[in-house]
Amino acid sequence: MKRFVILSHDWPSPHFDLLIEAEGLLRAWRLPAPPERGRTLLAQANADHRLHYLEYEGPVSGDRGSVSAWDRGTYTGTMAGPAWCLHLEGSRLRGRLRLSAESAHTWRVTFEPQEDIACAATGD
Repeated sequence: MKRFVILSHDWPSPHFDLLIEAEGLLRAWRLPAPPERGRTLLAQANADHRLHYLEYEGPVSGDRGSVSAWDRGTYTGTMAGPAWCLHLEGSRLRGRLRLSAESAHTWRVTFEPQEDIACAATGD
């Protein structure tokens, strides 16, 4: 199973980094708040990160603040096209995470808890 992590990051201003494992790296988005039921977030696509950040907590090189894990776990689903549907199994988030591209850099992120329906596109 592939892994994900949501890091609380305090630089340059407090935000959360959503990192999803894909093909030997972490796809990354900057979130203004952690995902939660009933809230749609606009996330900014970020540069891919090293797998190292799946487990890392502490200072970030180049005086870019520090990170701590808000949630981490595994996921199933596919990441293809402009709309993704992933099933998360984390310590806080268990359910469906939808990411849809609004533009090349802006993505819409929504979360639905486990008891909600499965992702039709992935057959989960």
